[in-house]
Amino acid sequence: MSSPDDQLATMLKNIPEKTGKPLSDWIKLIASTGHEKHGAILKFLKEEHGVSHGFANLIASKSRETGEEVDLVAAQYSGPKEALRLLYEEIVSFSEGLGSDVEIAPKKASVSLRRKKQFALITPATKTRIDLGLALKGEEPAGRLETYNAMCSHRIRLESAADFDDEVKRWMKEAYSRSG
Repeated sequence: MSSPDDQLATMLKNIPEKTGKPLSDWIKLIASTGHEKHGAILKFLKEEHGVSHGFANLIASKSRETGEEVDLVAAQYSGPKEALRLLYEEIVSFSEGLGSDVEIAPKKASVSLRRKKQFALITPATKTRIDLGLALKGEEPAGRLETYNAMCSHRIRLESAADFDDEVKRWMKEAYSRSG
């Protein structure tokens, strides 16, 4: 199975063949339209140029890149959510101790923890709470372990370091063991 980076590289390489133009031409065309929002660019590419959703999404994302490196974690834990940063660091530190194969993948609004597949998702949900999503399909929700979403079947709400206790660490370790 190829990695997400390999898959991205393949899609980037295939843009000219699959869409009829190299990425640089698409970026120039998008710039000339004045579209700035991802959804507007996506709609433009799909409706006016017949680009498939996957390639339109990739082209739209690339057209919006500024070349400036953004620290996604710092952005997530800035302003009113700054106080949650230490709790985030504690969760990441614990996850790194689960095994050398843990991959930490920051996104715009959350941080995915992966092994062969995602086993946890750290999301600063409010200014006072982190939602720790866990891939524990088949487990009955009980106590602090709540039903969540498709990617992470369960979540635990954490408001302080005291909430990240042995019970949560056991659930996290279980999600990690299932992902490899």
